Amino acid sequence: MNKTPDVKLKSVTKNDLKFLYDLLLERNPIANISHKKMPTYDEHVKFVMSKPYAKWYVIQHKKNRIGSAYLTKQNEIGIFLKREEHNKGVGDIVLESIIEKNGSGRYLANISPRNKKSIKFFKKHGFNLIQHTYEFIKS
Repeated sequence: MNKTPDVKLKSVTKNDLKFLYDLLLERNPIANISHKKMPTYDEHVKFVMSKPYAKWYVIQHKKNRIGSAYLTKQNEIGIFLKREEHNKGVGDIVLESIIEKNGSGRYLANISPRNKKSIKFFKKHGFNLIQHTYEFIKS
């Protein structure tokens, strides 16, 4: 994949809080694996400021913020793009950049089994299914 100077990864800052929240609002709840309900803005700010990931980036294209990507301490990769940015090759560039920046090793992607687009994307890049996880909550 040829890199384009138009797509860049920029570390998340306080200036990105509203953008990241708006991006979160775009997520399809059916395909979501990271949370059961939409957090309030205050909960979101607290989460972002807690620096939950080893690396967290805003994806920029020609200085416009078009998505976010993260890498956890366990090398789990998450990429989320605004809807209008899908199917343009940006995800390919972002995934390649994250792996290139962080070197050799094992990378994971936790994906809801209902999120067919993400499954297809990561499989295309050589990721293989290793487990389905089940949850039980006693109330």
